Amino acid sequence: MKKIQLMLLIISISFLGCKKRIDDPPSSQPDQMYFPPNNSTAWETKAFTSLGWKQSAIEDLKKFLTEKNSKSFIILVNGRIVLEEYFNGHTPTDTWPWNSAGKTLVATATGIAQQEGLLNINNPVSQFLGAGWTNEPMAKENLITVKHLLTMTSGLDESSDLVIKSKLTYVADAGTRWAYANVFQKLMDVVSVASKQSYESYFNDRIKNKLGMDGFWDDGLIFKIYNSNTRSMAKFGLLALNNGKWNNEQIINPSFFSESIKSSQNINPSYGYLWWLNGKTSYMIPGSQTIFQGSLVPNAPIDMYAAMGASDQRIYIIPSKNMVVVRMGNASDPANPSFAVSGFDNSLWQKINAVIN
Repeated sequence: MKKIQLMLLIISISFLGCKKRIDDPPSSQPDQMYFPPNNSTAWETKAFTSLGWKQSAIEDLKKFLTEKNSKSFIILVNGRIVLEEYFNGHTPTDTWPWNSAGKTLVATATGIAQQEGLLNINNPVSQFLGAGWTNEPMAKENLITVKHLLTMTSGLDESSDLVIKSKLTYVADAGTRWAYANVFQKLMDVVSVASKQSYESYFNDRIKNKLGMDGFWDDGLIFKIYNSNTRSMAKFGLLALNNGKWNNEQIINPSFFSESIKSSQNINPSYGYLWWLNGKTSYMIPGSQTIFQGSLVPNAPIDMYAAMGASDQRIYIIPSKNMVVVRMGNASDPANPSFAVSGFDNSLWQKINAVIN
């Protein structure tokens, strides 16, 4: 009898234990990283009230974004949409150019090509594009590696927007001068030659399709620009937040991605592999050789890194907050449009801080 009672007691405890595990609320689930499915438009959301964000400050942020000619704005926390707004007739399905924020897509594709053994970023560009791809003396051209294109240190003249041989002239030895230039676009040709297919085909297979992004590369007269809807931009930001991992797949080698978001040279420490970096001691801006002291965006978290494009296209990644912020639109200040960092960034982060802090 005692044995039967003991067995019943054990069964009862086991049942209660199982029931508790089944009924327990998934308290940690909202804090786990979420990735939207790549075959649907579904995307989990999280109420800003659950994060303690300030409603009045959100309204002020929206007003600022409207006044600054924004088309769309998204904030993700742990991959979930906390804030998503569209302005001035823009819709969730409309595409918009990333401008130079798309440089980070090119850097990522280059890193994937390296991990597949198709190239080594320390090898000369001429190994892929052939001798005479610039208008430099051969000895100077041979100094330029794939890494120099990733870090804006090719030493080529940046004064022309055109990426054609006659404009790719010598200014300094590769690695000795930082200058923001469109010659980075030659990385697309490097990837194309190395992979024996078009750059867009390689990009679509390795990045776009894996994330379920919308978008296309526009072959303009001067250079290629990526265009997509806003959520696709946010998806790439989420990939970056997770060090190149999407769900359970490591799309880009984490060691390469880690390199990408560190100072890539000591001339402009606020620049990685086509990513802009906050929290460094100094920075440079496009079109200038002036070194400015201090952080790139003082109001933003020091660990922030960003994809920045003309007319204030932005993807901000903030690892310490598990946050991605995306802004698309026209130039915030049409009279003084910028190619990358501008006063808009600091003003925007002042508004964001009022919401989240």
